[in-house]
Amino acid sequence: MRRIKLELAPGVEMEFVDRDRALAQVVEWAERGTRFPVVIFGPEGCGKTAFLRQGAAMLRELGYDAIYVDAAHLHFIAHTDVTDVVKRLIDAATETSGVAQLKLTNLTIDIVKELLDRWGRRKVAVLVDEAFQAIGVDKAGLYVKNLLNIIEYPPKSYERVVAVAATSEGLSRREIGRHRWGRLMMMWNMPREGFRQLYDKILGSKPPFEEVWMWTGGNPSALAVLYENRWRWDDAVRAFIEQRGVAYIVRSLTPTERAWLEEAVGDPDTLFVRERMGLLNKLVEMNMVAEVMGRYEYLWVDEPPPERDPELGVGRNVAWQTPLHREAVRRALREA
Repeated sequence: MRRIKLELAPGVEMEFVDRDRALAQVVEWAERGTRFPVVIFGPEGCGKTAFLRQGAAMLRELGYDAIYVDAAHLHFIAHTDVTDVVKRLIDAATETSGVAQLKLTNLTIDIVKELLDRWGRRKVAVLVDEAFQAIGVDKAGLYVKNLLNIIEYPPKSYERVVAVAATSEGLSRREIGRHRWGRLMMMWNMPREGFRQLYDKILGSKPPFEEVWMWTGGNPSALAVLYENRWRWDDAVRAFIEQRGVAYIVRSLTPTERAWLEEAVGDPDTLFVRERMGLLNKLVEMNMVAEVMGRYEYLWVDEPPPERDPELGVGRNVAWQTPLHREAVRRALREA
């Protein structure tokens, strides 16, 4: 299958690398369709967007009309020869009334129905990125139900439908999990050897791979942040603290919560107890940590992280999204 080109950072373009198991899963979806919409959760910048874009290109090669929409950034790719579809997506993405994200997200469902009904397409795929950010976490379950309705109650008979939605909004996992409308799967940062392929494609002087691995935990976006900060780890951490308002959050905690947070810097699983769930929810809402699914293959897109990796901040039930997130909290606690 053709590997698409992606921009890791301004002026740094490269082909999609690794994720072989994830791409094999796309082929499986193409062969059988998705009985339930697949809803993918994972850390910010772990590669969900790149995977969806690569997946959409693959599905086109496998005979699908495939629509990819990134609601948060008003971006779309229409792998179809139906020109009316492209025009309507362009009109929605260029909406100036402040509701473009919502319109683009909802239009995607209508377009899939029309491809099946009006245009008589037999194999249709829809891949939606950050839809829940556009419509609100409280409506995430309903959106997944609308995708399921296309599969279960199509306007016209079809051969196969593939429906996938991806999000970094950790709290929407519980909203969707309350119903049996979607198949929840998790995606993590890149495994070591796959991440090495990404690292090797960056030319010029750079720190040793092991250092970069320990700084990023295999997160492509964290790699891009380091590159843009000329590999200055301290600058990257400081920028993260300021942009996320980490110091404000730390100072807003009670003394007891700060003590719990200090423990979580060393072991995130210490948050996974009843009395600390409120703090865990705050950190999930801020996209600082993630609740981690069991390491059963059918629950994961690509490879799951190890059961525990204290050096990278990965616990059995809870993990820091990247070492960068953990270090930002560590410094904010020290300065507070």
